[in-house]
Amino acid sequence: QVQLVESGGGLVQAGGSLRLSCVLSGRTFSDYTMGWFRQAPGKNREFVAAISWHGDRINYNEAVQGRFTISREDARNTVYLQMTSLKPEDTAVYYCAADRGWAPTNQDAYDQWGQGTQVTVSS
Repeated sequence: QVQLVESGGGLVQAGGSLRLSCVLSGRTFSDYTMGWFRQAPGKNREFVAAISWHGDRINYNEAVQGRFTISREDARNTVYLQMTSLKPEDTAVYYCAADRGWAPTNQDAYDQWGQGTQVTVSS
């Protein structure tokens, strides 16, 4: 059974940092592009960042470029999202997702999704 489990969300003040983690089980982690998406209240889910299966391609939403860093650790079947200089507009439920191809911003390309972790940034 394939499972993606996110962790690391929480409440942080503006300017602070958080690191999200997502563990994939039930599949070969190194076969997958891993992506992070987020959904704020009343808004559509949007792309945040993605990293290819070899880690040689990375893509970021312009809104987080320079503040967020995606990385992966295949030995732990884990993808990370290091978030710094957080802003209130980063408040959202953050989801990780897995894709066998490379279409990083296309949500329909991802066939496995986690349940999400809440990130709240106070002003």
